[in-house]
Amino acid sequence: MTRAAQILGAAGMAGTVLLGGCEIGPKATQQTGYRGTGMDQIVNVRSAVKAAAIPAPPYALPDDSGPRAKETYQNVKVLGDVSTERFNHLMAAISQWVAPPEQGCNYCHNPNNMASDEKYTKIVARRMLQMTRQINGKWSSHVKTTGVTCYTCHRGNAVPAYKWAIAEGVADPDSIVRNKHGQNSPNVAVGYASLPYDPFQTYLNGKAQIRVASSSQYPSPNHVVSIKDAEKSYGLMMHMSTALGVNCTYCHNTQSFRSWSLSRPQRATAYYGIRMVRDINGEYIDSLTGVFPAYRKGPHGDPYKANCQTCHQGQSKPLGGISMLAANPTLKAPPMPTAAPEGGAAGAAVPAVLANPQAMTQRQ
Repeated sequence: MTRAAQILGAAGMAGTVLLGGCEIGPKATQQTGYRGTGMDQIVNVRSAVKAAAIPAPPYALPDDSGPRAKETYQNVKVLGDVSTERFNHLMAAISQWVAPPEQGCNYCHNPNNMASDEKYTKIVARRMLQMTRQINGKWSSHVKTTGVTCYTCHRGNAVPAYKWAIAEGVADPDSIVRNKHGQNSPNVAVGYASLPYDPFQTYLNGKAQIRVASSSQYPSPNHVVSIKDAEKSYGLMMHMSTALGVNCTYCHNTQSFRSWSLSRPQRATAYYGIRMVRDINGEYIDSLTGVFPAYRKGPHGDPYKANCQTCHQGQSKPLGGISMLAANPTLKAPPMPTAAPEGGAAGAAVPAVLANPQAMTQRQ
């Protein structure tokens, strides 16, 4: 064998090994934007997340007549105006959605005194009921009419499978020795990229703006973004892509990732989703810091919080877009004003994109 043939053979073997790490197999492609913009969703059919099974109601939904829950039971601080029968129906459903099978109602309640708040799980559940109704009432700009229930996140688990807390730091954060500053190690939280793998505290619990590209081709004092901030923004985008099982063009147009007028309405929906998750984490979960026991907290003592994966779990629409609200109307809430878009001109463009769903969904 000649030297050239040996080199070609080695190169071929190396190529085979490298390609072994790629996703092979049938792909499904859907054009989502104008031709020539590269706006296509490509899905590996074999690895696509299958729709989760929706649990059957515990029994037929009763009507909302009869005495109210607060008249029948003691210490009902949420949903007291719901009928007793509807209240009981929701409690039975929550036992299916959240409580471990071997504990059932006792996971939150003292069976000898159901009105007692002695178990922390009951206090948490009460707050989560308030949160769920807040999502269905205030954040319809994100959840639409599909809404959410406890099952959307829990899926039969006492603690949702997908959650986050502030990432554990290094022993000496002031040293450059072995200090990767939370990046440069492929991490599942950011799609196995080496980007910062804890963008959540900054963007899903804080209120930092997630904007990297400038509106001008020239430097501007009004838009100064460091490489460090840019990498963290990209980390969050990788997380969202993985969480929803989509690529960048599900929301963005490759002609201009920044432009709102070229974006798909899904980008506006995602905008409100980020604000919704901030509301969940800051208003509801962080308020329970003193309630959760240590083993339900992260390495820095903060409670585990929500991100996009908590609900979506690999699908662009949680549970495949199936709504459970019709069978659980107790979790609905009256419509409330959505938080006003923030961020100046870019924020002002959000409702316009959302109001024009045909903008980037036409096939030409």
